[in-house]
Amino acid sequence: MLELRPSCEHCNKDLPPESLEARICSYECTFCAACVDGILANVCPNCGGGFVARPVRPAHNWKNGNYLGQDPASTRIRHRPVDPQAHARFAAGIRDIAPAER
Repeated sequence: MLELRPSCEHCNKDLPPESLEARICSYECTFCAACVDGILANVCPNCGGGFVARPVRPAHNWKNGNYLGQDPASTRIRHRPVDPQAHARFAAGIRDIAPAER
């Protein structure tokens, strides 16, 4: 189950469970859309993978107890700002590798 982290790891912007701006990699590293597009070039600084929009967990119990009340979002903040110049060099190297080889 997704952890639904509460904020962007780079800029610390709040990303509540209903946010449509949250982006995650396959390891659930969480960043806001502005950082993914403007700073990270769609390359995760932690693993080198790409990002997708984080799904929204229902706030209401529509079916079988699968909702925020049963499975709340995380409150643990992971604020680890990225060095933009170092990340640009890292991302440039990753982009040269075919996605299937990453």
